[in-house]
Amino acid sequence: MKLTHILPAATLIALPTMGLAQDAETLPVSTEIGFIFNTFMFLVAGFLVFWMAAGFAMLEAGLVRSKNVAMQLTKNIALFSLAAIAYYLIGYNLMYPGDGWSINGILGAFSTASLEPVGLDGAAPDLTYASVGSDFFFQLMFCATTASIVSGTLAERIKLWPFLFFVIALTAFIYPIQASWKWGGGFLDGMGFLDFAGSTVVHSVGGWAALAGALVLGPRIGKYKDGRTVPFMGSNLPLATLGTFILWLGWFGFNGGSQLYMNTAGNVGDISRIFANTNTAAAGGAVAALLLTQLLYKKVDLTMVLNGALAGLVSITAEPLTPTLGAATLIGAVGGVIVVFAVPFLDKLKIDDVVGAIPVHLMAGIWGTIAVVFTNGDASIGTQLYSILVVGAFTFIVSGAIWFILKSTIGIRVSEEDEVMGLDMAELGMEAYPEFTN
Repeated sequence: MKLTHILPAATLIALPTMGLAQDAETLPVSTEIGFIFNTFMFLVAGFLVFWMAAGFAMLEAGLVRSKNVAMQLTKNIALFSLAAIAYYLIGYNLMYPGDGWSINGILGAFSTASLEPVGLDGAAPDLTYASVGSDFFFQLMFCATTASIVSGTLAERIKLWPFLFFVIALTAFIYPIQASWKWGGGFLDGMGFLDFAGSTVVHSVGGWAALAGALVLGPRIGKYKDGRTVPFMGSNLPLATLGTFILWLGWFGFNGGSQLYMNTAGNVGDISRIFANTNTAAAGGAVAALLLTQLLYKKVDLTMVLNGALAGLVSITAEPLTPTLGAATLIGAVGGVIVVFAVPFLDKLKIDDVVGAIPVHLMAGIWGTIAVVFTNGDASIGTQLYSILVVGAFTFIVSGAIWFILKSTIGIRVSEEDEVMGLDMAELGMEAYPEFTN
């Protein structure tokens, strides 16, 4: 989101004293129409980003072995539901505290989100922005996306409930706190950090949390043997491809909605520009991975092409507005190249990332945040790098501590017997494909 909003529901009653409240009946019609269009944009964009939850579920279901598919589906619907509740109870106002910071610019407000009354009766909302309900809905989708990133990396060997406990911590505290530093008007925003729709705030945060979990959890049994990497083939590549296309579609809401306003011709023109750049960055990432895998392996690797497209999308997310179509394509293409080299690099380090989420979301997210300086004259490379380091260190250290505590108390990894059997039967007692085994 390129423009910070600082008017959560918790501050509505304070609006008259802030000089920001306006009576809807005395406002010009054009202002009220702007409020309507902004709200409508958030709702539609939120629908699209919500659809990304299906994309993550299908992508992960396709890339894990068939004996673990039901588990991934369970994790994805559970994490989204828990994120919705945690963000309502704690996360939203922690991320957008308005003037209610607990520690100014660093730690937001501890209160539950609340909406305007029905029909706005008795409320004095800022009609130059959008409804709190639409804003909450839109912002929640970003929070849930961050949790979805973690799910795929840790697949096939993590217990269900410890994972869900981590999701609660991530969506209630870790994500909202660091997001407030930029999008809530915190100290990184004050320094001039630019992250339009979340290459760092969303994607790298999910990647850092996944990396910390992968290090504490360890690789799957048999993944690394006698100095070589043993490939574990996914159960359903058509499903993984469908998931990628769903994510690609959802990204138009992810980036386009982050314009935040649809109340002028200029804003609508910018949204269309964002759509075009988002699309071509994905294409650039896919084509780069397509060509590079052909050159390196003499055959095209479909999973690399899928992740190349996603890496292109992550790469453009930090700044989808200012690039030309050509620049956006190149930014996405670099993301695709990063994936092709980063996946085997992680395997050399024996970091087991089942779906390639760390290269896609963390590494391409870092690249995308740096790439802002090439197309946006307001960006500072020093500020961008500093912000990447601050957010990365905070997320990795806190996530690692939580993973370690969970491991030391209730345990996070299934038994060797259960892992070999598959988590579908061991953890859930059901199979996604009962007619087949893998």
